[in-house]
Amino acid sequence: MPLYAFTFAMRDTVCGRARADNAAASLRAAFPLRRRKMGVEGTMPLADWFRAMARNNAWSNYRLYGACAGLTQAELEAKRTSFFPTLQLTLNHILLVDLFYLDGLESGGRGLAIFANEIAHERIAELARAQADTDLRMVRFCDRLDEAALAREIELDRGDEGLTREAVHAVLAHLFVHQIHHRGQVHAMLSGTRVAPPQLDEFFLAWDEPRRAKELAALGLPPAR
Repeated sequence: MPLYAFTFAMRDTVCGRARADNAAASLRAAFPLRRRKMGVEGTMPLADWFRAMARNNAWSNYRLYGACAGLTQAELEAKRTSFFPTLQLTLNHILLVDLFYLDGLESGGRGLAIFANEIAHERIAELARAQADTDLRMVRFCDRLDEAALAREIELDRGDEGLTREAVHAVLAHLFVHQIHHRGQVHAMLSGTRVAPPQLDEFFLAWDEPRRAKELAALGLPPAR
C-alpha cells in the first residue's frame, strides 16, 4: 500500500465511524502480519500487535531500569549530551508522556496538567516504580482492545491549539515510537557512565526465549490472549 494512501486512510478517521472502519481495514491491509495457526495461514489482528508491543515496552523498561539502578544520584543528575540534558530528565519525560497519552486513551481528564513538574520523581527507585505501574496500565489497556476500540477517536489537550481528535491506533503507534526513541537516548547516555547499557534491540523471537524467561516471570505480566 503506498504511503500516501496509508496517510489518507488514517486522516479519514475524523469523518465518522464508517471512515474509521475503512481506516482500520486499510491499516490491516498495509501491515498484513502473517502467522500460521493450526496449519491455516491468517492475518494477525492489529489488537494482538499492540498487546505484544505493550509487553515488549514493559520488558524493555524493566531492563533499562535494572541498569539505571546502578547509578548514583549524582550520575542520574549529571549533565550529558542529549535532547534532555540528564538521565533524570529523560526518564521523567518518558514517564510523563506515557501518562499524558494514557490519560487521553482512558478519558482521565488530566491533560497537560500532567506536565506541571518535569521532574515528577527525583530518585531512580521512585521512577522505576512509577514506570512499572504505568507499563502495566498500558498492558491492561491494550488487552481490552478490539477492532472497534482501535478505530475509536479520543480527545487530546494540545494547549493553545485546543483539543485535537485522534484514533486510538494512531495514538498507540505514536506512543510506542516515542518510548523507543527516548529509551535509545538513555541507552546512549549510559554508555558515558560506569554502568553498562542493557541490550534493548530485541523483540519476542522464539530463538531467544530462554534468555528472557526469568525477566518476564519477574515482571508478572498477564499472558497475551
